[in-house]
Amino acid sequence: MNDDRPYVTILVDADACPVKEEVYRVALRHGAAVKVVSNSLFRVPDHPLVARVLVGDAFDAADDWIAALANPRTVVITGDILLAERCLKAGAQVLAHNGRPFDAGSIGTAIATRAIMADLRAGFDGPGGGPPPFAKADRSRFLQSLDRVLVSLARG
Repeated sequence: MNDDRPYVTILVDADACPVKEEVYRVALRHGAAVKVVSNSLFRVPDHPLVARVLVGDAFDAADDWIAALANPRTVVITGDILLAERCLKAGAQVLAHNGRPFDAGSIGTAIATRAIMADLRAGFDGPGGGPPPFAKADRSRFLQSLDRVLVSLARG
């Protein structure tokens, strides 16, 4: 490992991520690199540990880029269950935006629930529901979870 480069990298699936500012704050405190991956431009802090990665408009371009870099020294931040599964298979730690960790024990249930909900939505003609609103408690849980994962990876 080159001492000039951080040992842990956080890959953020940024297009729909409500916790980017929290990621920057925790990552910089721990000295972790952050790659903000998206299909559109986002403002990122001017810091050597933070990089914006703009991928093409192709379907799943951001997911493919993130999954290709995922490894045991990465933390992936995403709400995309299928991307979470790909990254877990690569050995990455994966957190949802609300701080809930995806792991080998929970990913199968999450995928099954996703499929059931998709089927239910397909047969429903009324107004859409969607996920519950993002709450202050979700933001707090995310901060604690990300900090805990980074501490764990630093211990090695």
